[in-house]
Order: sequence, then C-alpha cells, then structure tokens
Amino acid sequence: MAQIRFEYIFLMDGLRDKIDFDKIPQHVAIIMDGNGRWAKSHGMPRVVGHKTGVSSVREVSEACAELGVKYLTLYTFSTENWNRPITEVNALMALLVETIKHEIKTLNKNNIKLKTIGDLSQLPERSRKALLEGIEQTKNNTRMTLVLALNYSSRLEIVNAARQIAEKVAKGLIQPDQVNEALFTDHLHTFDIPDPELLIRTSGELRISNYLLWQIAYAELYFTDVFWPDFRKADLHQAILEYQNRERRFGKISEQLVNT
Repeated sequence: MAQIRFEYIFLMDGLRDKIDFDKIPQHVAIIMDGNGRWAKSHGMPRVVGHKTGVSSVREVSEACAELGVKYLTLYTFSTENWNRPITEVNALMALLVETIKHEIKTLNKNNIKLKTIGDLSQLPERSRKALLEGIEQTKNNTRMTLVLALNYSSRLEIVNAARQIAEKVAKGLIQPDQVNEALFTDHLHTFDIPDPELLIRTSGELRISNYLLWQIAYAELYFTDVFWPDFRKADLHQAILEYQNRERRFGKISEQLVNT
C-alpha cells in the first residue's frame, strides 16, 4: 500500500504546473481527519497518527504559502474532542506544545503568521502559553496566516455572536434594524478573516462536523479518501485544481458570469 501511495504522489507531482495562479483561493480551510485510523491501519497507537499528521501540517502550510494562499485554517481540536479518552486528549495537548515550539522557526522562515480561533481559556495553561508565544513571535509575518481552530465549535461561536449582539441591543448601543450579515460577521471569531473559498476534508468522511458553518456558506467542498498523515502537496494541488474547474455562480446563472 505504501508503494502504491508513493507512486501516486510521484505521478501527481506535475499537477502544480496545471494550476492557474490567477485563481488561487484566498482562504483554504481543512478538516484534518483520519489520524487515528491511519495509525490503526499501521498497527500503531492513535497518538502516533497525530504525531505523523504534523508533517502534513508543515508540508501543506508551506505548499499553500508557495501557491499564494493568504489564509489556511486547520481544524485542530473541536469542543467535542474533549470527549475522547483522557490519555489521547492529554497526548494531543502535549503534542500541541511540542509542535508549536518546534515549528516557530519554520513559520518565520516561510513568513507565516500564527493565529487561533476558539476558546483558548479551556486549554491547559502550558498549551495556551505555547500558543500565545507562537502568536507573538510570528505576529509581523505577512506572507500567509495559519489559523488553528482550537477548542472550536461553530454553533457555539454563532450563539456567542448572537448573545453579544442581543446585549448591545438591550443596552441601546445598536438598533434591531441595524443587525445584518455584516454586523453578525463582525462578532464571529473570524471577523478579520475572509470566508473560505475551499473546504477540504480528508479520510473519506462526508461531514462538516460543526466547522465554520457560517463562513463556508459559499465554499467549494472537496472530500478525499486520503488519511491526513498521508496528505501531501500533490493532494493539495489536486484539490486546488478541482476548485478551479468548478463554476462559482453565487446564485447567478452561467450566462451571467460570461457577460461580466
């Protein structure tokens, strides 16, 4: 199986030459799924899959920066993930600290800024401190922003935005007829980030899993059977090409797009 995968990547390596660099999505979001199943298929503990997946994060981040993607958002840890076995949760939190410390140099070398969305207050102090240090050390980078969705729930994000707006209405700071999509967007974690144009999910699952529900209203969805630890530049290039071959109409018809 590993040999077949290697041959596939070798054959796909020329896909980059087919990409139209004038049509690169500004924001790519990824659900990094399949770490545990990858480990199981290799007869290893689940945590090994998570550790191996870090290599994919590094390669895909660098590949996105090379292509000119401005924002890459990775679903790193959801609020639902706290329900996993405590040993796996602890291992993930420790891996987060280790990864941030080891990858800061790579982020700075590639001029990539680190950012997070989600409720960091629930993370262990050591993990939160490592993240904040990483954000501080990369804050002046301008080539691309790598956004980690940590302890993130899109439904909770939407509820919190609605609550904030309701409180402002109650205090008379805004009027009900001022509430619109733009104002609502300004109260989300992603208020300063453009909506994703492309959402990728690995491992063959066909779900959104409470991820950027408001923001992906017009995103192109791309699903692949490849487990995240095996996801490489060639796979990203394939997803970008698929995105570029789709017609993005935003409610219009094809003829209207031709005439604009």
